[in-house]
Amino acid sequence: MPTIEHDGKAYEVDEEGYLLDWQEWIQPLAGIMAAQDSLELTESHWEVITFLREYFEKYQIAPMIKILTKEIAKTHGKEKGNTKYLYELYPAGPAKQACRYAGLPKPTGCV
Repeated sequence: MPTIEHDGKAYEVDEEGYLLDWQEWIQPLAGIMAAQDSLELTESHWEVITFLREYFEKYQIAPMIKILTKEIAKTHGKEKGNTKYLYELYPAGPAKQACRYAGLPKPTGCV
């Protein structure tokens, strides 16, 4: 089983790099995953990650991109709740890549 190492602890991930237990997630893991993708996380990235974690805790599901953009627009405004903006932050797919950084399962409907 693949793992991500941080501070002497191994965190199990699946073959696509998604954390197997979302409750084991800690913030530094997002930075490690982003660095593997050659991304540096900014405050804008963290807004999405925090939103996703809160959404998941409330609904126990990771939102598809359509729902993600709609909900981000409600909470952070239309300038941030659109696919163009989110793809600029997460070029490998806002729902997929952001959920991975947030320690959440792969969103339903993502290939």
